[in-house]
Amino acid sequence: MAKQKGSKILNFVAWLTGVIVSLAVGFALIAGTISVPYIGIVNVIAGWVVIVTTVLGVILALLKL
Repeated sequence: MAKQKGSKILNFVAWLTGVIVSLAVGFALIAGTISVPYIGIVNVIAGWVVIVTTVLGVILALLKL
């Protein structure tokens, strides 16, 4: 029983870490802090795609609860 509870906590921590990293990358792409070489303005678009899909994923995950 304890093993399942620990697994749920670990899964949540891994999910939350992924959300935070995704948002950090998305905002960094938009701000120009990081970029993918040779794609120029598409970096900003990619940043917005990352942010929007991350937020949608969080909303869907919360609705599933």
